[in-house]
Amino acid sequence: MKNLLTYILLLVMTASYGQELNLPVWTQYLADNDFVISPTYAGIGDNLRIRANGLTQWVGIKDAPDNQSLYADFRISNRSGVGISAYNDKNGNTRQKGVKFSFAHHLVIDYYTKQYLSFGISYNINNFKIDIQNFEPTYEIPIVDPSITDDRSISNNNFDIGALYRYKGFYMSFNANNVLKKDIDKFRGIEPSLILNYQVYTGYVFGSNSNKKVEYEPSVFYQLFSSDRRSTTDLNFKYRQFGRYDDYFWVGASYRFLNDQTLKPLNLGPMAGIMKNKFYFAYSYQITLNDLSGYNSGTHMITVGLDFLQGISDCPCTRSKINKM
Repeated sequence: MKNLLTYILLLVMTASYGQELNLPVWTQYLADNDFVISPTYAGIGDNLRIRANGLTQWVGIKDAPDNQSLYADFRISNRSGVGISAYNDKNGNTRQKGVKFSFAHHLVIDYYTKQYLSFGISYNINNFKIDIQNFEPTYEIPIVDPSITDDRSISNNNFDIGALYRYKGFYMSFNANNVLKKDIDKFRGIEPSLILNYQVYTGYVFGSNSNKKVEYEPSVFYQLFSSDRRSTTDLNFKYRQFGRYDDYFWVGASYRFLNDQTLKPLNLGPMAGIMKNKFYFAYSYQITLNDLSGYNSGTHMITVGLDFLQGISDCPCTRSKINKM
C-alpha cells in the first residue's frame, strides 16, 4: 500500500507540472474530429462543426483528472478555414483553462491524383492555477502554511504550427505544439522551459469492394515531448457504415503505449459513435492497464456535437476524409 501511495503521489506531481505543458490527448480526435489534433484540419468538410467533450479519468480515485472541452471550425472561403477550441481541466488542486484560435489554408498539389497540402497555425492562451480552498491540515503537516493566502496562478501565450498531406484515402499530419519557450521561476528550478512537443497523426480510409457503404480506417498517433524525450503511440482502428442522408455509425478500438514499453500498454479501450440528422454522439472507454488498474474503473469520455450545413466548396482540397457514400 505504501508503494501504491508513493506511485500516486509521484504521478500527481508529474501531472501537475506536465499539465501546463500540454493537456493529454485521449481519444477525442477519434470522434471524427481531427481538428483536436491539428489546426490544419480547420475548414475541411462541408459543415460548421461543433464538438463538446467530457472526460473523467481514473474513475474511483479521489480528485482524479477531469476535463471538459469545446471545438468548432468552419470554412471561410474555398481554400481556408478557421477554428476555436476551449478547455477546462481539473487535476487535484490544480486548475487549467485555455483557448486556441486557429487558421488553416489548403492547397491542391495535383487534381488528377487527389493530392492536397494544408498548413495551419494556432495562437494559444493558457491559465494555470493552484486552488487552495481545499487545503486541509494532515497528520504530517498539522498546520497549513499561513503564507498561502490566495490562489496562485500564471498565464502564458504560445503557438502551434502544423502541416497536413493527403493523397486519396491516405493522410498524415505533423504538428509542433508550444513552439515558444516558457518563462520560469529561476528560484525553483524544477520546471522545464522547453515545452515543445511534436505530434504525428497518420491513417488510411478505404472502402469495401462488396459494400460501397462501408469504410475501414486504421490510424496511428505519435507524440514526443522535447523536454525529456518521452513519447507515446496510439494504434487505432475504426469501422464506419453509412445509411441514408449522410447518417452513419462507427465502432473502433484504441491501444496506447510508451514507446520504450511497446508490450506494456497504458490503456486499451473500445469506442463507438453515431451521426443522425447532423447530430453527433460518441462514447469512449479506456481500460487502465498500469499499476492503478486495481483501484479505478478506467477513463470515460463522451462527445456530442452538431454539424451545420455550410455548402460545398469549389475546391476538392477541403473535402472531408469521411466519404459519406
